[in-house]
Amino acid sequence: MARSTSATIGLTALAMAAFAANSLLCRAALRDAHIDPATFGAVRVTSGALVLALAMRVRARPTAVADWRAAAMLFAYVAAFSFAYLTLPAGTGALILFGAVQLTMFAVGLARGERFSPRGWAGLALAVAGFVVLVLPGVAAPPAAGAALMAVAGIAWGAYSLRGRGVPDPLAATASNFLRAMPLALALGLAFVGRAHADVAGVLLAIASGALTSGLGYVIWYAALRGLSALQAASVQLSVPVIAACAGTLWLDEAFTARLLAAVVAILGGIALVLTDRARKRG
Repeated sequence: MARSTSATIGLTALAMAAFAANSLLCRAALRDAHIDPATFGAVRVTSGALVLALAMRVRARPTAVADWRAAAMLFAYVAAFSFAYLTLPAGTGALILFGAVQLTMFAVGLARGERFSPRGWAGLALAVAGFVVLVLPGVAAPPAAGAALMAVAGIAWGAYSLRGRGVPDPLAATASNFLRAMPLALALGLAFVGRAHADVAGVLLAIASGALTSGLGYVIWYAALRGLSALQAASVQLSVPVIAACAGTLWLDEAFTARLLAAVVAILGGIALVLTDRARKRG
């Protein structure tokens, strides 16, 4: 990040911490049964929509054009994310999420005619191998249902990110999408009303996830993006699973297993190879 100012570096660090905190807050709320996942998702989306609406009011700019498909993708991400953390540790969930996001974007690039060099293909193979290592049956394997749900969340977020490329005002688009995802999240909460439960801690954790680490986190991230190249923006996000895994070990007493370490090295290393391969082609 040679071109970045100290302000950009600080904003980027805050945004990455916020994204990692989403995993920690959700896992803390669900692991100790402070709240059910459907209610967590509904509160998260609603509080995030309110914060982003306030940010738009402060900016006094017009809202973005309605995009219900993007809102549906956002809702799918939040719903699958919330239910996945019923069983997944914070670090494992973040690794599956961000790995699936990047692999989805790579796959779409290939489908659209983008081609990798041997270096890029090696990176893609290494990342996929890391996923296989992580989810192979065994004592240290994550629960299959949780891993599958988090992969769905990653695919949804990757598709959402691709759809948002090139929008003239990303913050306005995100605020609009959160607002339109809100009725979907509330409907999910109603669908699971028979299993609904929440205490004060659970509601506060969900509000923090929506208002602070999602809503405010995106505001900070879009401010940081002004000083980052596309490659830098993609690369720094690789830090999120590592932050989540380390923080999960310290805060939630989760184990940082040898399997997780191997998967971190393989998945993030492979993605880094693909990203640098793209950078060389564009240079």
